[in-house]
Amino acid sequence: MSLARESYPYLVAGISVGCVALLMGFPWLGGAAVALSGFIAFFFRDPSRDIPSGPGVFVSPGDGKVTQVRSLGPEGGTRVSIFLSLFDVHINRSPAAGRIERVDYREGRFLPANLSRASLENERNDITLSTALGTVRFSQIAGVLARRIVCWKKAGDHVATGERIGLIQFGSRLEVDLPPGVRPEVSPGDRVKGGSSVLGTSRVSADTKKEELIAQESGR
Repeated sequence: MSLARESYPYLVAGISVGCVALLMGFPWLGGAAVALSGFIAFFFRDPSRDIPSGPGVFVSPGDGKVTQVRSLGPEGGTRVSIFLSLFDVHINRSPAAGRIERVDYREGRFLPANLSRASLENERNDITLSTALGTVRFSQIAGVLARRIVCWKKAGDHVATGERIGLIQFGSRLEVDLPPGVRPEVSPGDRVKGGSSVLGTSRVSADTKKEELIAQESGR
């Protein structure tokens, strides 16, 4: 299994301390450093995933537990919130194929990520994605232990469904605003896997959506 490159500095430091401690005759310190390095490798693991390929499918951007599925109104779609614990995979993936229109980082607090207040007050990175079925907004939100949000993409990049886009270090929360017309396929309490679990499905095809947009433009 591969590891995210952000793990390398932690692993080098932990293994170095462990080796020096063992050579100097401090087995407990050396053992603790090696054990910590093992946890770092576990946290930054990057498993491969089978990505659903059906039309109109929106996938989970990360592993974790669904904490909220909330309607944003007739024209606003549905918001799905996901809590990632220390033991979940923290690689974040794109929920759909499309073009990244905006990446907006905002500083904030570090409240526990399972609190609803965290989405409003914590450090976060908001990504706006233009897809064939509408605009998707998804957010990386830091948690109480998280101190760094990592995003590997920028505005103008094209991404595939389930493509890796970044990670949040040490506990976090993800939010996805599905476009209007997309039916949520998860409920609070469900466990999801990034890139492979289906969050929602569209009631119309991409071709139908394109025809509607063309008709709207023609009528102006």
